[in-house]
Amino acid sequence: MASFKGKSGTCLDISASHPRWRIDLAGKICFHFRSMQYSKYSAAGGTPREPSPSVDPKRLRRRMVREQLEARGISDPAVLGAMFAVPRHLFVQEALRSQAYEDTPLPIGYGQTISQPYIVALMTQLLEVQRGMRVLEVGTGSGYQAAVLATIGCTVFTVERMRELYQITSGLLRQLGLRGIHMQRRDGTLGMPEAAPFDRIIVTAGGPEVPRPLVDQLDEGGIMLIPVGSKPRTQRLVRVRKEQGRVSSEDLGPVVFVDLVGDHGW
Repeated sequence: MASFKGKSGTCLDISASHPRWRIDLAGKICFHFRSMQYSKYSAAGGTPREPSPSVDPKRLRRRMVREQLEARGISDPAVLGAMFAVPRHLFVQEALRSQAYEDTPLPIGYGQTISQPYIVALMTQLLEVQRGMRVLEVGTGSGYQAAVLATIGCTVFTVERMRELYQITSGLLRQLGLRGIHMQRRDGTLGMPEAAPFDRIIVTAGGPEVPRPLVDQLDEGGIMLIPVGSKPRTQRLVRVRKEQGRVSSEDLGPVVFVDLVGDHGW
């Protein structure tokens, strides 16, 4: 694997030597985190409400897991179990809850989105998480990814830069009673040094390079997933490993994420 060297470095394309990690741009997967301008996230200040009684969320989640995840290669039992358990409809705007289990990203306000279920499951599987791991998430957004990780049994330290989303999502996570999630509002590119080191780091926005503070906070044997690219919203998904003091990276394919903003981002 090639060492990551920031803007001027290279990432190893592993699609030939490791076909099971290949990501087909024209086929299954392109990470569509669309920048949409919608009203504020409707859960703010209120108690999460269930969708229409005529809709069974568990039945929709079961179909989502079967048709969107298992059918497309998601095989980790812990990931599949968490994706079935977490009520995704509570993490989207009330007006869009009928679409919560469809194979599409949805806006959550402030130009941000909740990614499609398959992308959440895929990134969680690529992260190779296990119960008891300490995970840093950069970019809390709706809180759905953090909820999935916590349901697997990870202790999640999650950072959100935007004040409005921080207030909304922290309130929602409290209302849902999810344990093991520690959320702060700060520049995510600086990580959370007081809680480091982390077994895993997941970054849900794309920047020009891998932030050095995040590499420093990754524990020995740790894995980080981060979108990296020289242009905003045009990135490659990079999996960084730290082994025996050596930092290396894998190129997992083309992606499109919202911009990573901060001292070590855009």
